[in-house]
Amino acid sequence: MSGLETQLTELGVTFALILARVGAVVATAPVLSDKSMPLRLKVLMAVAMAGLVTPMTLETMTTPLPTATTFIELGALAGKEVVVGLALGLGLMVVLSGVQLTGQIVGQMSGMALAEGADPVFGDTASVFGQIYYLVVSAVFVAAGGLNQLIDGLLETLRLAPPGSGFEIDDIAMGFIGLLGVGFELGVRTSAPLLLALFLATLVLGLISRTLPQINTMVVGFGINAMLTLGVMMASMGAVAYAYQGPLTSAITSLADSVGAP
Repeated sequence: MSGLETQLTELGVTFALILARVGAVVATAPVLSDKSMPLRLKVLMAVAMAGLVTPMTLETMTTPLPTATTFIELGALAGKEVVVGLALGLGLMVVLSGVQLTGQIVGQMSGMALAEGADPVFGDTASVFGQIYYLVVSAVFVAAGGLNQLIDGLLETLRLAPPGSGFEIDDIAMGFIGLLGVGFELGVRTSAPLLLALFLATLVLGLISRTLPQINTMVVGFGINAMLTLGVMMASMGAVAYAYQGPLTSAITSLADSVGAP
């Protein structure tokens, strides 16, 4: 009977550790961490995913099942699992936050930076353009199978770093530094078409003001910038959403590999 109790305890500890890792991913990953989603639904989602992932993890585990005799040991092991889950979820959010930079750049250059509203995703005020970009990029990410890739990445972390095993925090930190650069680069690169269009419009208006000084270029320029911003934004929206799909997929793979790096 003691052998059965030991096995059940090990299985319970393994499920708790997997739930900690999955819960951290659900709490921080794009789309899944949306603040408009009820908390009970997130908890139910995390428990259901952990229940589905646990048998698959047990089949691929080559290390002994983790054991914890006290709640302190269980809390320490769960803390390591939370770090892995946060690395995977926040890594994607760091890359996707580049759309907020795009929205801020577009708002400042177009003269419509005051058009800000409450952002339910990041829990702060943000540019309306940034919110539109974020929703479109997230929708394309989900439609292209991004959530399936996220779950595959989670399973890969469980295979490379089973519950209760160690990992190199330095590799995860270096991966985050690289993803910060990727997010910033994408934010600037995706705003380049609008920056170029607005620069040309400003240049043309400057030439007109020198030729026809009686025209109020401040009033005319604001309307032209607004129409030009909306037009170029709609024309380039698909390219912006497409530009993020490759880096998001690469981020999942690189983060999973960094967790299992020796």
